[in-house]
Amino acid sequence: MRLSLEPRARPAQAMVWLSPVLAAVLSVIGITILFAVLGRDPVQALHTLFVAPLASLDGLSELGLKATPLLLCAVGIAIGVRADVWNIGAEGQFTVGAIVGSGVALAYGGAGHWWVIPALLLAGVVGGMAWAAIPALLRTRFNAHEILTTLMLAYVSIQLLGYLVHGPWKDPEGYSFPQTKQFEADAMLPVLLADTRLHIGALFALLSVPLGSILLGRTLMGFRIRTVGAAPAAARYAGFSRNAIVWFCLLLSGGLAGLAGICEIAGGNGQLTPVISPGYGFAAIIVAFLGRLNPVGILFASLLMALLYLGGEGLQVTMQLPIAVTGTIQGMLLFFLLAADVLINYRVRVRVPQAAGTTQHA
Repeated sequence: MRLSLEPRARPAQAMVWLSPVLAAVLSVIGITILFAVLGRDPVQALHTLFVAPLASLDGLSELGLKATPLLLCAVGIAIGVRADVWNIGAEGQFTVGAIVGSGVALAYGGAGHWWVIPALLLAGVVGGMAWAAIPALLRTRFNAHEILTTLMLAYVSIQLLGYLVHGPWKDPEGYSFPQTKQFEADAMLPVLLADTRLHIGALFALLSVPLGSILLGRTLMGFRIRTVGAAPAAARYAGFSRNAIVWFCLLLSGGLAGLAGICEIAGGNGQLTPVISPGYGFAAIIVAFLGRLNPVGILFASLLMALLYLGGEGLQVTMQLPIAVTGTIQGMLLFFLLAADVLINYRVRVRVPQAAGTTQHA
């Protein structure tokens, strides 16, 4: 007996949108089994993971705080994937955006200039775009695939961050801890809700949803992006430049990731440390596909992923589970989503060899 996959003539469009829900349900079932195997109460664990973070205003504000970088990074990634441009290294652009924006905050913060916050936000965007320009150049000039170059540059950016906080940007009054000085008050993003940490970066993230939808659905550039991704031959016949689309998508994605990076720093602890992200840039890839590469869907997917981050932290505190549980849950979600997508686009065929070399199909 042999299994094979055959493409479906017409994949069910309803299932394309229902598959993320199915993946989430299957992930909950898998999580329940996992907790039972670990000897933990599944009901308590699920409550800690999905309910407890939403039980207070502080929890809801933290949900928005964690969803902000996921949403910004995922929208940029999704627009690129629609054009078959794969930015796997948003984590690197996130980091460089945080570094460049922090440089502005450290250099000019404390002098009372009104333009410090706009300047550091712009610097974060430019830093992310500059880092994304490297794989764009390598792709269009040397045909080096962006999956490899963006991913490798993500690890280069982490080393650059480590060098700065251990070296030239290290706080001389920081008791030898690898960190920069604290940002001055005029270099910190304004808070949206009193007594919470939710800052105006959340508004930028929300704004990316309608702007991304308009770009993809209402502009000529969006039409070119969709055409290059779905029908490359037709795009060439129409005179659409593949290289121009690669540059546009990577710069846009890098700029959004860089904005997410500086918002995370200037809206959070207000200083650079060796670790500034729990992997937002990589988790945003899951968010983009969970949201069906649609900005509106990505909004809901980012909230779900943010909830997993918050719940994972709660599991560490209340049930003494390792932080790796969060990564395991994310992996389950991606696995079930990909499995559902395969079954939407392909049907499983069972071939049973018969006598005289014939084959029976099931």
